[in-house]
Amino acid sequence: MKVSYFLTVGVFVGLAFLFSSCSNSVPSRLAYEPAFAPPASPESAGDLVTGGNRSGATTAPLKKARTGIATGWGRVVESKMSYRKFERSSAQPKAVSIIRYNDRSGAKAMGLNFQTGGDGMREMGNGLVEWGMSTGLTKLESYRWRGDRFVIGKEGREYQIQVKNLSEARLEVVLSVDGLDVMDGQAASTKKRGYLIEPGKKLTIRGFRTSEDKVATFKFSSVDGSYANLRHGKTRNVGIVGLALFTEKGREPGAENRLRGGARAFAVAPQVRGR
Repeated sequence: MKVSYFLTVGVFVGLAFLFSSCSNSVPSRLAYEPAFAPPASPESAGDLVTGGNRSGATTAPLKKARTGIATGWGRVVESKMSYRKFERSSAQPKAVSIIRYNDRSGAKAMGLNFQTGGDGMREMGNGLVEWGMSTGLTKLESYRWRGDRFVIGKEGREYQIQVKNLSEARLEVVLSVDGLDVMDGQAASTKKRGYLIEPGKKLTIRGFRTSEDKVATFKFSSVDGSYANLRHGKTRNVGIVGLALFTEKGREPGAENRLRGGARAFAVAPQVRGR
């Protein structure tokens, strides 16, 4: 199964398309083009959001506001892409990792132990990659919470997801924010395609992709003002970032080391000489 990928400035990344000969082919158009119009703001969304009673409008019941933070739609910035070929070694991810997040008061309410903080970048996939979140040049410290990683954000600040390939082979990473795929803004799935990272390179993902040239930056927001709520009306999965890791067929990391470890000084067994 052959697929295509694209490139951001200085880093290989990708949204793959399957050829029509595959049984699970996808449309040839870019799925995010119609889906990624900027979401309506709470002020412009009308009575269903505000609960107001304008003339001729039917008032919907107000929902109880959720506390804490989620991810909203930030500035639209340039992030170009191009395509590369990549074939997964398996339909199942090599590894999956998550980072949960909330503001400080929300983290305290969830019972986070603030004495468990550590490095912002941590390894996953048996050391194939390291990843984390940052605001500007500052890595967000990782805490431990019920066996998961946890970071603390502040409403109004933009953030990025950083992934570094520590292996000697190309890798694909599929990422989600608040349960939404960062490529198309729709429900996330490991069956979707992701970013391609060259050996030793670091990928910085600044936001949801809006076109082949731009992304809308990730920005900590209220839950009501989040992209998940304003675009989809769903907030069940806010406060979580996910990464699924895939290796390349025929070029799995560690293959060279395994070959060298199994090398033989005398490849042909000695002949038994007759007396």
